[in-house]
Amino acid sequence: MTIRGAGKIARAGATALGDMARNHSGGTLEDFRGELSAASKVILDSRPTAVSLWNGVHATVKGVDEAKTLDDAVQTVISNSEDFVRRSLGAVETIARIGAKRISDGDTIMTHCNSSAALGVIKEAHRQGKDIKVFATESRPWRQGILTVNDLAKAGVDVTMIIDSAVRTVMRRTDKVFVGADTITSHGALINKVGTSQLALAANEARVQFYVCSETYKFSPMTLFGDMVTIEERDISEVVRPGEIPDSVKVFNPVFDSTPAKYIDAIITELGMISPGSVYDIMVRQFGDSLFKE
Repeated sequence: MTIRGAGKIARAGATALGDMARNHSGGTLEDFRGELSAASKVILDSRPTAVSLWNGVHATVKGVDEAKTLDDAVQTVISNSEDFVRRSLGAVETIARIGAKRISDGDTIMTHCNSSAALGVIKEAHRQGKDIKVFATESRPWRQGILTVNDLAKAGVDVTMIIDSAVRTVMRRTDKVFVGADTITSHGALINKVGTSQLALAANEARVQFYVCSETYKFSPMTLFGDMVTIEERDISEVVRPGEIPDSVKVFNPVFDSTPAKYIDAIITELGMISPGSVYDIMVRQFGDSLFKE
């Protein structure tokens, strides 16, 4: 939890592998491949739900198995790492420009957790001079909403933090919802910070538009083959302090939840606005034939 946000996590993973390659000293090509494989596993095991990390790591190590020399392999990892980070940051900027077009002057926006892509949209709309107000959820138990409201307030946005359970009450005063994504499945379902699905349900009930802001590297190729997305559960210490409840009481602390595609009005990507039903086609085009050969 030192690094939060799927995009930041992906960039951190790619950067870590790039740094490992830069600092590699001696050994053989096979030694390097072994160390790279071990490092990749450690990184991937740290956040199993964030497919952005999986895609970032695999984009960084792509081509290493075909390298003929140690120097070629090292340079491949360094180059891939830098390219992934550059494309990732560029994607967030593009999403901000596209998404801001969906915000009208006078709109009240709701957001959840702390998404660089979603916040980029909101800040870009504000930068364009649109008079907007924002409701940001507290996002327990880690209260990522604190990061969100600080970021928006620093940018000069009129922002109000609300407790998570006030979402349905406040939705009646909201025009549009913008959230980020940890993973998007091949059938357009959204895996994101727990509580996202309650925003989607409340928005649907109130006829409020619900937008997902997501770089395409958050699309999960594994789900093309029927793999389920792992929903992380974290330690109960995030929810209760020792001795606060009897040992016989169980605590369920999931980090993410799933929002069905039918509750999503559109997914805003660096390629443009798409429907959830378009995710499959984009995923196949993005990953190409190599995906089906693995």
